[in-house]
Amino acid sequence: MVDGLVEGGFEAVRDAFAEAQADDEGAAQLCVYRHGRVVVDLWAGQDPISGMPWDGESLSVLMSVSKGVTATCVHMLVERGQLDLLAPVREYWPEFAAGGKGDVTVADLLAHRAGLPGFDPAAGIGAQELTDWSMCTAALASMAPRWQPGTAFYYHSITWGYLAGELIRRVTGKSVGDFLAAEIAEPLGLSLWIGLPENEEYRVVPQFSRQEQPTPAQVATVLGGMGIDVDAPLIRTLLAAVETREAGIALLNTREGHAAEVPAGNAIGNARSLARMYAATIGEVDGIRLLTPATVTQAQQPQTDQLRGPAPLDILPVTHRFANGYEIPGPAHAMLGNGSFGHNGTGGRIAFAHPASGLAIGYTCTNMLLDDVAGPDPRWLPWITALEKTLD
Repeated sequence: MVDGLVEGGFEAVRDAFAEAQADDEGAAQLCVYRHGRVVVDLWAGQDPISGMPWDGESLSVLMSVSKGVTATCVHMLVERGQLDLLAPVREYWPEFAAGGKGDVTVADLLAHRAGLPGFDPAAGIGAQELTDWSMCTAALASMAPRWQPGTAFYYHSITWGYLAGELIRRVTGKSVGDFLAAEIAEPLGLSLWIGLPENEEYRVVPQFSRQEQPTPAQVATVLGGMGIDVDAPLIRTLLAAVETREAGIALLNTREGHAAEVPAGNAIGNARSLARMYAATIGEVDGIRLLTPATVTQAQQPQTDQLRGPAPLDILPVTHRFANGYEIPGPAHAMLGNGSFGHNGTGGRIAFAHPASGLAIGYTCTNMLLDDVAGPDPRWLPWITALEKTLD
């Protein structure tokens, strides 16, 4: 059963959302803004884990949709002249120059080109240590990159948030969560946090998955079968990240995981807040606009189109396409086509804007379908197709 509202002309989106969620064991929300106002606000499903109620105000962990939220904070600072995309990171974070990273730019960092796709296994950072901001940022500052920065890219699934978040902290004196609260969430009236206050904990519905993910040993076996040296520093780093990722997902279902600031993956919010935030990046929402058109244009410029993964992973197909901190339409995630920018999240979350149409979309879910590399989540396709038809 689907609850909520749609504006006239968007009924097909409601029907498509209902179709997409019909066989979903969990719960989901879909919210769409057009030209600064709500045209779709829907929710469906239930919570089979804790039995908590689910509606449009319910909260869930957003996984890597968090990166798009954090990228918006970064571009607000670029617009204000506090960060320069072409400047070396060391200008804002001097310790980062260690290990041969002195020429890594802010743009390299945002576009997953910095060569830090995971923590050095010797740093001893497992899932529990992800809640220790100082430990994580110090480890990344001292680490040598796993490839020549700028010459290749590979998804910095966990480390990206500490890198971008430390830039925010260095230039503002605020953590990314505090900056988000003061500069975005409070002015727009959003239920959106990185570092959830305890008094909001009762609204969080747990995420779950019935699917098993491959173990590091299984991943190593597959890579080895492709002729890839699994003892290479890059591969050891990525295998350690696989192990940390699974334990990290479990951590994000706890109060400790909600309270920490892990900007690559532990933002907590709902579809209403995501759609409203993205709407305010491309236009005014109740008199508030977060980014100018010029900043949006700069933020969404492709940064990885001429690059492949670092050796020895350059034999693998490219699945991501990045701008300056945002994902843009690519092989796995089409969004609404050219001009779209935002970010998806492990398990099926997605939020993005499409400036040409004035649309901003937020979709959340609690049932994690974890094969999010090969292509778009099947639950997106019906309502994205219906939205595309409203633009014809």
